[in-house]
Amino acid sequence: MELHQVRYFVAICRLLNFTRAAEHCNVTQPALTKAIQKLEFELGGELIHRERQLTQLTDLGKLVLPTLERLVAAADSAHSIAREFQRKDKAPLKIGLAPCVSSNLLVAPLAEVARHLPGIQVEILEEPEHRLLELLFDGNISAAIAADATGLPERIDHWDLFEDHFLVLVAKDNPLAEMDGVPMSALTEATWLERTGCNLTRKFWDLVFADDRSPKISHRSKHENHLQNMVEAGLGIMVASAHTPRLPSLGARPIRDDPMHWTVSLLVIAGRRYTPALDAFIKIARLRDWEAHGQKGLPQQTTASNPARPAKEATNSRISSTASKSFLQWN
Repeated sequence: MELHQVRYFVAICRLLNFTRAAEHCNVTQPALTKAIQKLEFELGGELIHRERQLTQLTDLGKLVLPTLERLVAAADSAHSIAREFQRKDKAPLKIGLAPCVSSNLLVAPLAEVARHLPGIQVEILEEPEHRLLELLFDGNISAAIAADATGLPERIDHWDLFEDHFLVLVAKDNPLAEMDGVPMSALTEATWLERTGCNLTRKFWDLVFADDRSPKISHRSKHENHLQNMVEAGLGIMVASAHTPRLPSLGARPIRDDPMHWTVSLLVIAGRRYTPALDAFIKIARLRDWEAHGQKGLPQQTTASNPARPAKEATNSRISSTASKSFLQWN
């Protein structure tokens, strides 16, 4: 069964006239008749009954018509979607986020992408890191933003965006809010609120409670804003990544001698062809001066104390807006 045969059959069903159906399909009448005969042979029975000027559907024709109409409609829809995609009228982009990464990071880069691709359609999924890798390999997301991504498979391309660390969020009337820096010892007696799904929080508590004690947890939630409202109400304290937006009513204090920091990275599948939306997002994310836009993470160290992040790399990350515009030229 070929699609043009189905189209001819549907046209005849609508017009009930072979001559007009042939004109509608822009083919000769003999060509249309031959295509219908081939379709009837394949389906094993007569579909259209012709008697002089009268054209009618047979019982078999009536039976298969709804299915064949859906087939034509689906094919037309696929062509329409493809045309929109090629014109960039629609540019779908699915991005996965690790639970410890705030979606606020994506706002400015996606706004920049939208200026180049007005048809961008973004879907954001929050999943643990191992699940993000599964979604990337299966093609269910285009890219992922992960925190502390180590031991990545060879098939994963990744770019480090910025360094991050925790801040302690407390209510303004909490004694910790008066400290310039919160000592690790002051955290052991606190009542905690837990951001579920964030593996970095657990790593942090392993450092704070190194003597096999456990944190006193009063409430848990996977939603950052819920927990911040609880902090504001004095129900406990929490840690949040430095890049995470926070309520202005909260105190955000650094941790003295904080041994824990990590890198926020952009992940994609190596060798896989980029869609226009993904291509634009990768370029903008890599060119973005995250440090200048508030994602500073830990203070920059000298090359000697931090050989893994040489000064040249830090300099190269600050690309001017002019370079950004030239880099974003695509067909």
